[in-house]
Amino acid sequence: MGKTKYFALIASVFAICIIILAIYFLNGFHSAHYSWRQIEVFAGAAAAPVYREIAEIFEKESGIKVLLNIGGSGSLLSSLEIVRRGDVFIPGSPEYLILASQKGIINFTEYKPKILAYLVPAIIVQKGNPKNIRSLEDLARPGLHIGIADPKSVCVGLYAKELLERNGLWESISKNIVVYAASCEQTAQIIYTGAVDAVIGWHVFYYWNPDKSEIIWIEGSKIPKIGYIAGAVTTFAKDRAAAENFLDFLVSEKVHAIWKKYGYFPTLLEAKSYAPNAIVEELVGHGS
Repeated sequence: MGKTKYFALIASVFAICIIILAIYFLNGFHSAHYSWRQIEVFAGAAAAPVYREIAEIFEKESGIKVLLNIGGSGSLLSSLEIVRRGDVFIPGSPEYLILASQKGIINFTEYKPKILAYLVPAIIVQKGNPKNIRSLEDLARPGLHIGIADPKSVCVGLYAKELLERNGLWESISKNIVVYAASCEQTAQIIYTGAVDAVIGWHVFYYWNPDKSEIIWIEGSKIPKIGYIAGAVTTFAKDRAAAENFLDFLVSEKVHAIWKKYGYFPTLLEAKSYAPNAIVEELVGHGS
């Protein structure tokens, strides 16, 4: 091999090495560029399985880390008020967004909340419905063990209590309530584990674990209110653009199937088919 060809080969190998090193360092820079980007999301447990699945997909596609804080909406709101940090607040019902607005945590004028999905109250029983529960009135039968979420801190507990009061059943059924759970997830778990005979919760609790539960739909005329999940960027968000991107992703067509997989109603029309006379809490007019 001539010297000219030899040096040309060496130059080519050297150039290839430079390119490989450049790509390596550029990738390293790209990773470092995204590694510091993260958002902290305070999300009600009413859609915990959805958030976990979607957050993982969002992280892979955007490179933005999602730190999920999941729990009862009231407890999350109290935490936000104390720590004064967090980029996104997604409670299990609009009442807590309104409270957040009143506390200056959310500003509806700066960022209009996005509605993600709708929820309908239902009775969830153990698989096979061994107690043969068919209606709200059945929950007053002596000897039954009933569970609901804590009405003071969990949105679905508030809905359950209001549902029973509106139908004149709170006094009779509350005698059978043996558990006041601290979150939606805990409310669902007590039926899956057999700790109670029935819970009054969101209809999606059945879809979370259909192997261990059954759903008893409540007569539509007896349901006073439909719930929905909405989220907003907080007033102390550190990365507002990333927070907005995450909320946009939650309502995108790409993740629509994930909401459906877990039984959520993506439209009000679908939810209304189970509760035609129910009202829907409005967020309009609650600007900070």
